[in-house]
Amino acid sequence: MTNRRQFLQSSLLAAGALALPKAGAAPVANRGRVVSTWDFGVGANAAAWQVLGTGGSALDAVEAGARWAEADLCNPTVGRCGNPDRDGVLTLDASIMDGDGRCGAVAALEDIAHPVSVARAVMEKTPHVMLVGAGAQQFAIAQGFEKTPLLTDQARQAWREWLKTAQYTPQINAERQQRPGDKSNHDTLGILALDAKGRLAGACTTSGMAWKLHGRVGDSPIVGAGLYVDNEVGAATASGVGEEMVRNAASFLVVELMRQGRSPADACREAIERVVRKRPEASKQLQVCFLALNRDGEAGAFALHKGFVYALHDGGAGPHDTLHESPSVYATEQK
Repeated sequence: MTNRRQFLQSSLLAAGALALPKAGAAPVANRGRVVSTWDFGVGANAAAWQVLGTGGSALDAVEAGARWAEADLCNPTVGRCGNPDRDGVLTLDASIMDGDGRCGAVAALEDIAHPVSVARAVMEKTPHVMLVGAGAQQFAIAQGFEKTPLLTDQARQAWREWLKTAQYTPQINAERQQRPGDKSNHDTLGILALDAKGRLAGACTTSGMAWKLHGRVGDSPIVGAGLYVDNEVGAATASGVGEEMVRNAASFLVVELMRQGRSPADACREAIERVVRKRPEASKQLQVCFLALNRDGEAGAFALHKGFVYALHDGGAGPHDTLHESPSVYATEQK
């Protein structure tokens, strides 16, 4: 029987990637566009389009898309069904950024179902950018978010199985591999949107790497690493091994390369090439992926290894939901 992922891949990829508009294509800005990482960005984009399609803001749209991933999916790397760290504790990270420079983030947050919305509350209701750990949870509860246990029996059992060997080696494209018994899986959700008024916004949400050291934080909640948005230029997000994004201030780098005139695809490619130059041997063993959207609605991506896909949704002619396979430095997909 065909599962949901096989259906998405066969139907959307078979439909072919839409030709992306050239920079300066005003009709795209007039109707909006949303892009997000991995296969199940399709579902996140659909949730975001319920906002964008009715004239809503890019900021509301990316929050809606991220909330869908946090709650409506049950998978090892985002939200309520995420795998725990090596101590058996599930912690969540998220960030959100408006194109006007406002941003908020939470890291190592426990037992709060929607970290992206807590991140937005940090942005809008505090003078800070990031709250972490117990302080982030305390703030969330004070803002009316419900504290509820999120670690599922399935994730707990996966952790117990991992303890038998306790081997920790990040796997390339693990975001497209399913935990035994899962019906769906994806990694960090990074989502970028352009609304009908030409405003940009972005969000990231993740439970981080399974079996990580307790307290480890990757790139997703770090503005400039996992996410960066500037209405004057564009927006970028990242997926893969977060330490590499932090080392390279990756999403900020992609946006700055677009500021210098690169297309989104070329900016992502140049940023990936920098990762390779800095750590050529390490780059063969890990995945890094960048996705960008400029202020004219042109999208592009690039990855270290084959296998990264991103979802795109807009209101133009033809299919509104498409999956696009990213080009990569290394042409062989690692298993």
